[in-house]
Amino acid sequence: MSTETLDNPNKFGSGRSVKRIEDEGLLKGLGQFTDDLAPAGELRAVFVRSPYPHARIVSVDTGNAAGMPGVAKVVTGAELVQAGVKPIPTNPAFKRGDGSPVATAPRRALAHERVRYVGEPVALVVAQTLQQARDAAEAVSVEYEELPHVVELQAAVSPGAAVLCDAAPDNIAAEMRYGDAKASDQAFARAAHVVSLTVVNQRVAAVSIEPRSVLAWVAEDGRLTLRMSSQMPSGVRNSLANDILGIGAEKVRVTVGDVGGGFGMKTGIYPEDAAAAWAAWTLKKPVKWVADRSEEFLSSFHGRDQRADAELALDAGGRILALRLRTLANVGAYATATGMVIPMVVGPWVQTSVYDVPAIDFHIRCVMTNTASTAAYRGAGRPEAIFIMERLMDEAARQTGIDRVELRRRNFVRPQQMPYKNAMGQVYDVGEFEKIMDEGLALGDWSGFEKRHAQSKAKGKLRGLGLSTFLEWTSGNVFEERVTVDVKADGVIEVFSAVNQMGQGIATTLAQLVVDVFGVPIEKVRVVLGDTDRGDGFGSAGSRSLFTGGSALHLGAEKTLDTARGLAAKSLEASPADLEYSAGRFVVKGTDVGVGLFELAAKQPGQHIFTDHTSAVAGPSWPNGCHVSEVEIDPQTGEVQVVKYAGLNDVGRVVNPMIVRGQLEGGAVQGIGQALMEYMAYDRESGQPVTGSLMDYAAPRADVVACEFVMEMNQTVPCKNNPLGVKGVGELGTIGAAPSVVNAVADALARAGKQDAARGLQMPLTPAKVWGLLNG
Repeated sequence: MSTETLDNPNKFGSGRSVKRIEDEGLLKGLGQFTDDLAPAGELRAVFVRSPYPHARIVSVDTGNAAGMPGVAKVVTGAELVQAGVKPIPTNPAFKRGDGSPVATAPRRALAHERVRYVGEPVALVVAQTLQQARDAAEAVSVEYEELPHVVELQAAVSPGAAVLCDAAPDNIAAEMRYGDAKASDQAFARAAHVVSLTVVNQRVAAVSIEPRSVLAWVAEDGRLTLRMSSQMPSGVRNSLANDILGIGAEKVRVTVGDVGGGFGMKTGIYPEDAAAAWAAWTLKKPVKWVADRSEEFLSSFHGRDQRADAELALDAGGRILALRLRTLANVGAYATATGMVIPMVVGPWVQTSVYDVPAIDFHIRCVMTNTASTAAYRGAGRPEAIFIMERLMDEAARQTGIDRVELRRRNFVRPQQMPYKNAMGQVYDVGEFEKIMDEGLALGDWSGFEKRHAQSKAKGKLRGLGLSTFLEWTSGNVFEERVTVDVKADGVIEVFSAVNQMGQGIATTLAQLVVDVFGVPIEKVRVVLGDTDRGDGFGSAGSRSLFTGGSALHLGAEKTLDTARGLAAKSLEASPADLEYSAGRFVVKGTDVGVGLFELAAKQPGQHIFTDHTSAVAGPSWPNGCHVSEVEIDPQTGEVQVVKYAGLNDVGRVVNPMIVRGQLEGGAVQGIGQALMEYMAYDRESGQPVTGSLMDYAAPRADVVACEFVMEMNQTVPCKNNPLGVKGVGELGTIGAAPSVVNAVADALARAGKQDAARGLQMPLTPAKVWGLLNG
């Protein structure tokens, strides 16, 4: 970074597109990912995994493997049970329909007695080298007795389906109901229009560039220490120490270095983490496990996988009267806490979105199948809910004959209704949804579409115009965060936060907030993240890193500066009110008598000025947006190409426009990927994953947005629930993209006279699927 920062540090504070301070080390190959650490005596771990979707484990013969070169230990599920290793806990607060407790089989570090999905870890081999561990894993002999399986939602709740858990003979782990069914029924009875759709959000994989990884060892202080690729180290520590191993949190430390992407998939502890940690704790040697790409597809958390029968009631003027949902959510073989929270809590919170919906009737059931568990994936419940709502709104426009923009305009929650409590009891602090839509339509040149449509038609292409107006909820409803601020005598301000970097640029953004308060060059700020010894916190999930973590840092930095002001007043024998502060120096007003911030730190006990600060925001933030997309369809092949995309996003105050824009664009690409190509598929007959590699799973590439692609931010409606006025942004693009693109394809089909095809669209909109709809 140039020396101009010394002259004008404010150029690197909030509102500036500061280059990411994380990038220099990464570009030079100096990153510290988990696999970059290789302590002396490190052992490598490899898992033996089930080839069956559902089977009884008859026996596990480890004798041959245990005697192979370099093998330190071979572990089975039965051995872990005997050693007292407990299952990974789920959320006991959820209930089944009859009021009985949530039902799910124990999710163990290694399968015991039964396996319930292809890829479930059955045994662990630890050896001196990775190749030795792989060779020994192939020598482990497991005898299975195959059991009936089921991988599809509707089949799982049908009579006679294979049962995954004895406590749930219907395969329903838990369910929730919301709203007033009687009031909704009355609204539907008097409605002039009733729109109904079956909407599927297919299963997708996160595909982070860095796979899951964990290195565990016993440190010199006798504590179990883990280095992980994780978004939530405190949660991992607590689950491992308190629930699984039972050794107490004080005996476990979790650290996180660089993380090559998370997308929600790295928010909790996995069976492999627990097994590797137990092996290190038992062997008293470092044990490392790094997933390969196949293992990621087989056993990492997947996202989405929901089916909803949705109905919308409207009066003759197009005003919404009620919304009714019957949703099945596939939670996989084991109902994780997060896997149930997403469809049964988070999705419903935002289901009515930016619209004033007076009555709701929701029934959500979490269904177990012989597939990998689902949990958080970028957006986590909000993309699914918003997709349902936006598909309903466009279909309502077609059925009522009301222009789709006008239909939305008639149903928006108005600024004068703020703070607004939706039908789920969630309170929006601010929102000017109509204004955001109007700006989005202008950004996407909505009014100029017909000319572009004619140009596409002349080329023999179908062209469609899509719209989504939508809402996001952020914070994970964990509003408190702890930070430390340490002004050091050596000229560095070191700050710690329990939020984590995973490629989103949060370290840069936090550093900019420090520059705002202290007015020092950004080079003098050191951001430390990812260490449970330095401080607890919820971590980075739910787009909360800046919203909660940044707010806490801002207040902690101000508190530190106030402390420094008092110390400076004593040093200069002046009143604090008589001091001026600027660019790292206190000066007595009207004089040249002063003291530098770092000079002042050197005079203190320990040669620093230290603050440990915890604060909470007042509630969630509600970013929102309007995304407009245009697609061209080749009727000869069914190929869909996004040819124009514009997103206007209300994200409150922006600290780093470059980083925010990058988050919005990256999120949109992931949403477009789900709309057009991504699908984690299982074969119905065999239960085998059929998209278990990047040769089969179609992840989005840069060419999906090889078009006019623009993202802009509106900063005129700051959030009132935090001191920075910011709103979460990391997932917003993902939420708006898929409905915008699918609505554009539906519009193209409708313009081509395929109204029924437009109504029945289901993602992903592959060429084969679209061609079939055009020629069916």
